[in-house]
Amino acid sequence: MDVSDADGAVTLLCGLAILIGIVGVVVPVLPGLLLCWAGVLVWALLADAGWARWLVLGVASGVVVVGTVVKYAWPGRNLRRSGVPKRSLVAGGLLGLVGFFVVPVLGLFLGFLLGLWLAERLRLGGWRRAWPSAKNALTAVGLSVLVELAAGLTIGTVWVAGLLAT
Repeated sequence: MDVSDADGAVTLLCGLAILIGIVGVVVPVLPGLLLCWAGVLVWALLADAGWARWLVLGVASGVVVVGTVVKYAWPGRNLRRSGVPKRSLVAGGLLGLVGFFVVPVLGLFLGFLLGLWLAERLRLGGWRRAWPSAKNALTAVGLSVLVELAAGLTIGTVWVAGLLAT
């Protein structure tokens, strides 16, 4: 690929955007799936890849929608089944937001876990009783990240397949 031409430069920059988006799934400072999708969108609009670029964009858009819905629905359903109330989740979310600014990157996860554990400790009356709820929340966060990572990697794979096909 010759990056001196416009098509090569667009392809390279869009590939970097997709790669940074995949990293952004794990590092919550960056909007992961949105960045992956935007990379495919710019490639579809600016690259000279024929009609297949629109097919790649359509598949990537579907993956973003499905990945986002599953990312929230599946872990949320598991948390509701485990009996974690919404107010504990809100407490975790608020402390996660604070943690995000206090300890960059990891603070979001640590704050969420601490906030949920503290809320459950108050509700259930002890740290031993609160730990299963916190463990379920940690599992839900991990599942959410894995679902989003799978969606980002799928978008990247679809994009590379589109490159090879055109």
